[in-house]
Amino acid sequence: MGFFLSLDMKFAHLADCHIGGWSELKLKQLGMDSFKKAVEICLQERVGFVLIAGDLFNTALPGIELVRDVAGELKKLRDEGVDVYLIPGSHDFSPSGKTMLDVLERSGLCQNVFRHENGRLQITEDKTGVKLTGILGLAAGLDRELYKQLDFSDVEKEDGYKIFLLHTMIDEFKPRGMEEIAGEKMGALPRNFQYYAAGHVHYRFETKLNDGLLVYPGPLFPNNFKELEELKCGSFCIVEDGKMRRIFLKLKEVRSYQFDVGGKTPKEVEEEILGNVKGVEDKIVMLRLDGMLREGSLGEVDFKKLQGMMAGAYCVLKNTTGVSSREFQELEVGEGNVEDIEARIVAEHLGQLKVGFDEQEYIHRLMNVLDDEKQEGERNYDFETRLEKNIVKALHIEGIWG
Repeated sequence: MGFFLSLDMKFAHLADCHIGGWSELKLKQLGMDSFKKAVEICLQERVGFVLIAGDLFNTALPGIELVRDVAGELKKLRDEGVDVYLIPGSHDFSPSGKTMLDVLERSGLCQNVFRHENGRLQITEDKTGVKLTGILGLAAGLDRELYKQLDFSDVEKEDGYKIFLLHTMIDEFKPRGMEEIAGEKMGALPRNFQYYAAGHVHYRFETKLNDGLLVYPGPLFPNNFKELEELKCGSFCIVEDGKMRRIFLKLKEVRSYQFDVGGKTPKEVEEEILGNVKGVEDKIVMLRLDGMLREGSLGEVDFKKLQGMMAGAYCVLKNTTGVSSREFQELEVGEGNVEDIEARIVAEHLGQLKVGFDEQEYIHRLMNVLDDEKQEGERNYDFETRLEKNIVKALHIEGIWG
């Protein structure tokens, strides 16, 4: 089956922008700045259209300021005749179907290419003649059912240059550390596409797939400590004349430091950090601490003082999940389901925590209540009130708590 692709036509492939994802304000702004920079580069490169393979926002209903800024950037593309095609991802699509992407689409700023009719996937055609379709991403891998239920025969028979957008992990190409997470089999994807624009997995990867190319561009900006530590910056792809190249968005330099606190006191940890962290002006500083302190606790390390000594840095992040102290020995979790592991934790540390009573039942009740999540559309006040009532009920203190 042949296809025609204009030699001067090129397109950009973005994914996993997660705008608004960071709680740290400077990094949240850097995420937005990365999107703005990507749009600027797309216009400079004179791309024919832009693809966003899911998770433009970090949530289905982001803050109005974020929506305003994103809409402004999409308008820049529209004003220059650059169309934007996307699919919702597992973050910017909610089970209720409410998503801010619908508002952007109704405003003419983008087009969702996940379309189906009578169980058959549909094609969207760009003015360049390129044909696009795709399947959205859903939380907990629920989108896998769509790959089983939808009929791909029509889109597979279409001629021309075709692009399939997906927001899922492919089992045959799982990155290290994600081997146990369920994905989608390579054979489940529709055939006869020249480009598979992927998202969801935050790594940079490309491989031949059928007669086409499967590409994960990586997150537009790293979305957590580990990603920022490993990737250093965001990225996206530009495809021209069938050839793909990556664009790296190095807006701020990242300096990563790892410290082994094993056998040290909190004071010694402070001195080691101060002695090694230098030249961090306007840089993102990342401190990863691991090991067991000889004495004292992590709370005795004066991180406020350390941050003050790095006042010129763009921002300072620390990860101390690998630190333990002799006051609270590292727990050997072992195997089992979540409930079994929680029971062992409670049993081992109940006396150490000095909770004041012997019964474990109340702890399990409280843990179950606190596992509840805020429901979609529920106000913070209503959620907190409901949680408070459930805690009172679980602890049988209705008559005591006013």
